[in-house]
Amino acid sequence: MSEMDISVIYIEDDKSVQFAYMQSMTMSGFTVVSADNAEDGLELVKKDRSSIVVTDIRLPGMSGIELMHKVHKLDDGIPVVLVTGHGDVEMAVNAMKIGAYDFIEKPCNNERLTEVLKRAVEKRRLVLENLKLRLEQKTANGPVMIGQSKAMKRIRDTLLNISDTDADILIEGETGTGKEVVANSIHAWSSRRNGNFVPLNCAAFPDSLFESEMFGHEAGSFTGATKKRIGKIEHANKGTLFLDEIESMPLDIQAKFLRVLQERSVERLGDNKIIPVDCRVVAATKENLLDLSQNKEFRLDLYYRLNVVTIHLPPLRDKRDDIPELFYHFATMAAQHYRRPVPDIKPELIIWLQTQDWPGNVRELKHTAERYVLGLFAPDFGDFPISEDHRMSLSDSLDTFEKRLIEDALKKNDGHVSSAAKQLLLPRKTLYDKIKRHSIKPDSYRSDC
Repeated sequence: MSEMDISVIYIEDDKSVQFAYMQSMTMSGFTVVSADNAEDGLELVKKDRSSIVVTDIRLPGMSGIELMHKVHKLDDGIPVVLVTGHGDVEMAVNAMKIGAYDFIEKPCNNERLTEVLKRAVEKRRLVLENLKLRLEQKTANGPVMIGQSKAMKRIRDTLLNISDTDADILIEGETGTGKEVVANSIHAWSSRRNGNFVPLNCAAFPDSLFESEMFGHEAGSFTGATKKRIGKIEHANKGTLFLDEIESMPLDIQAKFLRVLQERSVERLGDNKIIPVDCRVVAATKENLLDLSQNKEFRLDLYYRLNVVTIHLPPLRDKRDDIPELFYHFATMAAQHYRRPVPDIKPELIIWLQTQDWPGNVRELKHTAERYVLGLFAPDFGDFPISEDHRMSLSDSLDTFEKRLIEDALKKNDGHVSSAAKQLLLPRKTLYDKIKRHSIKPDSYRSDC
């Protein structure tokens, strides 16, 4: 990662000062985006976490120091450099004690500005490289999160940042965007991975059974309760409770669940005993909970309690670059499941897939891949002529994923080609040909190497 990969987000309300500093930064080789106020600057940070922040302390509305605190709530690894007037130096020095990276006093010469920014960019680069290495280590044996788009990289980086914390998390996204996959990843990459991952779809139970399902009950607590039952919350102790479609949770249950979140304890139905629970809550919704709260359809206090960290999963139509790799992955998994060879995936098919709207998102694409492997799906590609250059770029994308798939199989099978071929449902000779074409060395995946 070079310095140019990391942008400078610069917040200054004085246009003449903003222009002069931006010109100096740009001439020194930095990529700079600007904002006139802290609120807009914070939105820029949310869109690009691979950045550093340079902000004037005195701004209309939110101050630079308040902005620093909000940036560090998003990601405490983002360096924030404060720009001060002469009378604000003491304030800036105190701010460094509580998290500011450095400060620059106006007027600032170009040499001092460049030196501070280079150090801040280098620090951010090292943090991001460390995150990448940790992510590679964690994902080696964890859930698969396919995709190399900017959106998916940002999501993986966010998950890596927060998975080892105990923060409760809200996942937003349309149906089929992979909310449970993300929740599983959070659990698998956390220190709670040895505890239970307990999923509960809040739309799957009638109101009369929901309370018992969540909180558990004692024998005889209601008609039909013939024996004691441990509820989902208690079962998730030391692990992760995943509440899908939380917008469907009945309002009266929301009030009781809020108390569980606040006190980290639960009472079974029919019993006054308070049982401590140590579980992380990951909630998922396809609705805008804030809108529902304003319409009195969801408790506002519960929304704010869950909204410690929010992860937004974009629909598939907004990350079409991930479609080739996703389709290849799902087709390969389907081939293994149904014990069928993977049919030839032509560039014309990929073009067709990338032109669709996918209202069912990743789940719909997965079903399409399964039908393709079973020979039940054959779209007409006649309307999708493609240039030779585009054909080659698509072929390169599929080759890259095929290579990664073979390397994963060799890794899981200790470098044994025959075992990897069985896993991939390929004739051994075919796999050897692919290994040769991709310049893969099976011996390097043996555990005794």
